[in-house]
Amino acid sequence: MTTELLQQAAASNQWIAIAPELLVGCLALLLLIFEIVLPKARHDVIPTLAILGLLGIIGGFIVNYDTPFLDQETFNGLLKHTGTGQFMRLFFLFAATGVCVLGTVALKRQAMSKVEFFSITLVVTGAMMLLAQVNHFVMLFVALETVTVGFYILVSYTRTNPLSLEAGLKYLIMGALSSGLLLFGIVLLYGVAGNAAFAMHTANSMHFGELRAFLYENPDNLLASIGIVLVISGVAFKIGAVPFQIWISDVYQGAPTPVTAFLAIGSKAAGFALLLILVSVFDGYQSLVIKVLSVMAMATIIFGNVAALTQHNVKRLIGLSGVSHAGYLMIGVIAAISVPYAVGAICFYLLAYMLASSVVFGVMTHVSGDDDADQDLDHYTDLAKTHPFLGAVLGVGLGSLAGIPPLAGFMGKLLVFMAAFEAGLYPLLGVAILGVVLSIYYYFGWIKAAFFPQWRPPVFEGDDPIPEPARQAVGTSARVLLATAALATVLLGFYQGPLGQWLGLS
Repeated sequence: MTTELLQQAAASNQWIAIAPELLVGCLALLLLIFEIVLPKARHDVIPTLAILGLLGIIGGFIVNYDTPFLDQETFNGLLKHTGTGQFMRLFFLFAATGVCVLGTVALKRQAMSKVEFFSITLVVTGAMMLLAQVNHFVMLFVALETVTVGFYILVSYTRTNPLSLEAGLKYLIMGALSSGLLLFGIVLLYGVAGNAAFAMHTANSMHFGELRAFLYENPDNLLASIGIVLVISGVAFKIGAVPFQIWISDVYQGAPTPVTAFLAIGSKAAGFALLLILVSVFDGYQSLVIKVLSVMAMATIIFGNVAALTQHNVKRLIGLSGVSHAGYLMIGVIAAISVPYAVGAICFYLLAYMLASSVVFGVMTHVSGDDDADQDLDHYTDLAKTHPFLGAVLGVGLGSLAGIPPLAGFMGKLLVFMAAFEAGLYPLLGVAILGVVLSIYYYFGWIKAAFFPQWRPPVFEGDDPIPEPARQAVGTSARVLLATAALATVLLGFYQGPLGQWLGLS
């Protein structure tokens, strides 16, 4: 009997189904091997190999996008391959490529080992790709903790910078708290669903299908309700939702700019991919889920936008604005419970957010000096005049984040708001529109600093001159990244075409 069970388990291990993740992991190991075998003078080619390797994996993924495992479970139920999961896997590959390009720029100024940065980034990327396909709480926890531990290292990567070390410590403490909440919630759900006193009890309640059936048949259980709230709270840390957003400002400021970009784009998207999966699992507790997410979404939108109004450090500003974006996306998650195309709207929003954020963080990487934690709005004075390319793409990126038509960010917000309207979420929609109006103030304050002359106090004889901001020349790979992301932001605002059909938006 045991032999038969092992044979059945082995038969479900379809390794080809996770070939992209395996290739990403092998690439991460390959970079470390190159660091050992190549002379130190040639280590500068390793980041290029990481970028080319990711592009190759992306090409192979696109060619084989229509996987035969769609809507099937593999690895004895640990993973389930869905259309949304496929989109998110490709999303994370693109996000990692952008982070690696920014890393090649930012790490040139740091006198420390650089290869490990790209290797850890790849490991985190592979874990995110698995997280978008989880179908079991054990797999969820392992993949989520792999992502979190990787970010512990990346956030504090510039160990010579006290702010980076402080950011790493704060992220560690908050990450441990969120893991504790998540585990406690999982334990409660596991214990309740395995209790023989309840209908549809199961010994395999870690499996999402089994747990969904149990929760549907037992819709009013107090311990299950507490477990659901705790699991959602653990995921809320990843997306930076109120009240689990207190780490955002300090961690975003202290982390190296490419890592901040990875947190803003990759970690947030992974959290929402996971939240969409869990909302479908908690189908029997829709009323509870809607109430919890609605309160969090309203508080997140209000806090993120109000707190960002007075910020002058752009890394803190972009972090708090990201909190507000998490609130808009949470409205989409609530709408997805009753409106089918809301999932596609969320995916489009995340894509638009990735493109705009890649542009903004790319400009930040080139404007920052050796201490990239100290980035003030004043550093962007006359940027459009002295560096027209950086100024132009920054305007596109910030305009998209603000939701200005006809950019992709506007379409992303519009699609999510349409889904919310169709779902009858009128109070949430009112708060979201108010949040968009507030966000225009701080986004356009940044644009104003870059495009319009700013008054400066006169410098008299004997006074120290005002230091000029450190602005690097834009290399070929960074220029391609910024130009492509900015152009895609404009084009997707005008025409969604096949992408809209692919995501079920038309």
